[in-house]
Amino acid sequence: MTEDLPMNISFFIPAYNCAKTVAESVESIIETNFIEGDELIIVNDCATDNTAEVLEEMQKKYPVIHVITHKRNKGGAAARNTAVENANNELLFCLDSDNVLADNSVKQLKAYLLEQDADVASFQNQLFFTKDKSDIHYTWKLPAGVFDNNQYLVGGNTPGQHGNYLFTKASWTKAKGYAEGSGALDTYTFGLRQAITGAKKVVLADTFYYHRLEDNSYWMKDAEANMWSVSLKVMYALFPFFDRIDEDFLDYMLGKGKYYWYYNLKKRPLNLIEQGKSKGEYYQKLHKSVHDFVYPKATIWERIVKKIKRTFIKK
Repeated sequence: MTEDLPMNISFFIPAYNCAKTVAESVESIIETNFIEGDELIIVNDCATDNTAEVLEEMQKKYPVIHVITHKRNKGGAAARNTAVENANNELLFCLDSDNVLADNSVKQLKAYLLEQDADVASFQNQLFFTKDKSDIHYTWKLPAGVFDNNQYLVGGNTPGQHGNYLFTKASWTKAKGYAEGSGALDTYTFGLRQAITGAKKVVLADTFYYHRLEDNSYWMKDAEANMWSVSLKVMYALFPFFDRIDEDFLDYMLGKGKYYWYYNLKKRPLNLIEQGKSKGEYYQKLHKSVHDFVYPKATIWERIVKKIKRTFIKK
């Protein structure tokens, strides 16, 4: 239960080629949103620019920063998982390396999460800016109060698209972490996995954070540049939870709808079944098919050859 959780937060930032923006993100955490007992973990995902040098300077300025460096680039989801795996606190807040928190905003969010006994607490508004956060281009808004997780199933706007929110480590564990290999869909699919596993999400009214608009953003480079792969990536992220998906929908998602089912959610929502309701035969056969594909049985000829080799070796 969240009422038993300690009040401290492990903030974390996945960092890749963000030398120009990460300092502002760090300062927005530490200057007004950080209290004693909190921690800030930054995971350098093998950046190729001078991100490492900037982080070194930030550590000198703020010794509380803990930097972890991947030896090779693993992607945003892996960087987030590395941070959570090394976090000491049970409350976590992810901030992307180009986004900025409003002053004194996380304290309100934490109080709301604890008051509502929730697993996730999100700001209501996402303010999009370019170079100067005082110049807001547009705003994405979520409904305040307890969030309806069904919005994930019908293609609605969700905290997952925003990604920068407060959550419990227990909800991360139930969701089996961020889905590595999901590219720019890492936070959306994480939110979807939290929804499937029953995480209670709340949205605090009249709150916001700043989201930077960039021509060469993570989303632009990955998801929008490879629109055909979005449905495949979300499907891949759902693999650990295939036994919660209706058989007919799973056939559609794995079959004729595999390249477009995600874009068709408003017309054909993701159909889940209650946990424990399935007879399990369909999923046993499905998992056996996957297992046999990954670990194929030897053909008769291969078995004969192995027998001959064993006989030859004995002689």
